[in-house]
Amino acid sequence: MKRVLILVNHDVVIYNFRKELVQQLLRDGYKVYISSPYGKKIESLIDMGCEYVETNIERHGTNIISDLKLISEYRKMIKRVRPEVVLSYTIKPNIYGGMACKSLQVPYIATITGLGTALEKKGLMQKILVLLYKLALKDIQTLFFQNKENMSFFEQNKIAKYSHKLVPGSGVNLEEFTLKKYPDERDELKILFIGRIMKEKGIEELAQAAKLVEESKRKCIFEAVGFYEEDYTDKAKELEKLNIIKFHGVQDNVKEFIEDCNAVILPSYHEGMANVLLEAASMGRPIIASSIPGCEETFDEGVTGFGLEPKNVDSLVQAINKFIDLPYNKKKSMGVLAREKVENEFDRNEVVLSYLNEIENVVNKGGKT
Repeated sequence: MKRVLILVNHDVVIYNFRKELVQQLLRDGYKVYISSPYGKKIESLIDMGCEYVETNIERHGTNIISDLKLISEYRKMIKRVRPEVVLSYTIKPNIYGGMACKSLQVPYIATITGLGTALEKKGLMQKILVLLYKLALKDIQTLFFQNKENMSFFEQNKIAKYSHKLVPGSGVNLEEFTLKKYPDERDELKILFIGRIMKEKGIEELAQAAKLVEESKRKCIFEAVGFYEEDYTDKAKELEKLNIIKFHGVQDNVKEFIEDCNAVILPSYHEGMANVLLEAASMGRPIIASSIPGCEETFDEGVTGFGLEPKNVDSLVQAINKFIDLPYNKKKSMGVLAREKVENEFDRNEVVLSYLNEIENVVNKGGKT
C-alpha cells in the first residue's frame, strides 16, 4: 500500500484546512499517517482512517536542543513508516521535517503557510531561519506558497527556487461553507473576529478601535472566536475583562457565528492566506482586513470588503466606520459578491488537485521508501 506521512504542528492545521486532501488520498488507496501534537481533531482523523503518530512540538519555542531532537524524532518516524512521500505545513515541520527527509533521501513536499514574525523582521533570527530553510529544502520535490509575496521572499533569498508553486491558500470547501442569508436589519451590527487570540492577529488594536467606536455612540457589537495562545493568555484575559469585545473561546461550529454576523474582521500583521476570511466570504459576509499579503487577496476593496493598515488603530477605525456607514442593501450585496469571488478564485477542489498531482508525480517516479 502507498504511504503518505503528513507533518503539522497542530491538529487544526490538518483537519480544518486539509481534510479534503486526506479524504481523497484515503479514497485513492493511500495509507495516511498524521504527525502532530494531540488535539481534539485527531480522533476525527483516526475515524476517517488515518494513522496517528503523536509528536511534541513547541510551536513558538526557540530551544535549539529541543528542535534538534525533533529532527531525530522525524527520522525515526520516517524509517518506521517508510512513506513514498512526506508532506509538511508550518515552520518547524517544514524545516526539521525537511532536514530529516533530506538525510534519508525521502521525497518531500512542503507548504509555506506564512513567513512569521521572525522571518519578516531583518536581523540575526531572519538570517538563521533563511540558512535553516536552505539546508532543509535544498532537495525538495515541490514547495507550495499561498501568496506571491511569500514566494518572492524565498526566490530573492535563493531558497529551493526551482521548486516553487503557487496555490490560492488552502481554498474553501464551497459545499461546507455555503452562502447564507444576510442577517435582517437590526439596531446593532455584529462584527466578528475569528482567529488565534494573540498580538500578531491585531487583537489589541481591535480592542482599542472597538472602544473608540463605542465612545462615538455607534451601535456595533464586536465578538471574537478562537483559542488563546499559551504565551498570551494573561493579556487575553485582561482584554476580556474590559468587556469591549465579547470573547467566545474555541467553538466547534464557527459557521453559526459567521452566519449571525454582518462582517468578519482580521487586522492581522502577517498571513499566508487567511482561511477565516475565505470561509466568511464563502458564506456571504463582507470582510474588513489588513491590506497585507494573505489578506488582501481575499477581498476587493470597496466591493467585497475594506482594507486597513496593520498596527494602525486609526486606519482600523476608519475601515470599520466605512462599513457601518454603508446602507443595508450595500452590505448585503457585498456579501453576495464575496461569495462569487471565492467561487471563482478559491475553490478547495482545485487546491487538492494541485497536491494530488505532485504526490502522484513522486509515486510514479518510484521515490525511495
